[in-house]
Amino acid sequence: MKKSTHCPKCGAVVEDWVNPKLTVDIIIEVGERIVLIERSQEPLGWALPGGFVDYGESLEAAAIREAKEETGLDVTLIRQLGAYSDPSRDPRQHSVSVVFIATSYGNPKAGDDAKRAGLYKREDIPALMFDHGKILEDYFNSGA
Repeated sequence: MKKSTHCPKCGAVVEDWVNPKLTVDIIIEVGERIVLIERSQEPLGWALPGGFVDYGESLEAAAIREAKEETGLDVTLIRQLGAYSDPSRDPRQHSVSVVFIATSYGNPKAGDDAKRAGLYKREDIPALMFDHGKILEDYFNSGA
């Protein structure tokens, strides 16, 4: 999508490209449970750990970094679950998320923009933000 702005000096119209933001989300398996975080920043609620990919960073490196920052856990990536790109998946902006499945051990500790972190069995998962309920539905239906 193109967006135009005006040059503050000469007033000329300048076109900028507006693209979706690239993110990663991580389904972290700890035994028979998965890690969820409660967000400390708007929008508030429970979510999978994840965040924005930095410029020059691979998707895999971003997933490992975000997992560590938000949960304190070192993870081993198993595979990609898929990509989620519905323009309305995040109320703040259009984002595309590549979702990874990972394993770890230990107890998560909230960090970065996580207020709390916890381990949940499938039947105990609270209502989730964004499209994370759909992501977990796909995960459980994949036999992972």
